[in-house]
Amino acid sequence: MSTESHSFLDGLTMKVSVNGEYIELPAEATVSVLLKQLKLLPDRVAVEMDKQIVRRSDWDRAEISAGASLEVVQFVGGG
Repeated sequence: MSTESHSFLDGLTMKVSVNGEYIELPAEATVSVLLKQLKLLPDRVAVEMDKQIVRRSDWDRAEISAGASLEVVQFVGGG
């Protein structure tokens, strides 16, 4: 008998819109998971989900729903 615990949602994915393009994310993904999947540095982005800004302090617990619309803006330095 396996001692591993598996959620009912293991392996399930959902589609969300990120900057107008649909991508797949794991079910129950958070904003932090999205940023890791996109390989973006968290200190250089702002995130809007369904027309609401998501505060950086909420990224670990801000769950993304299937069909959500996200905008991710990356800040670029230079001069």
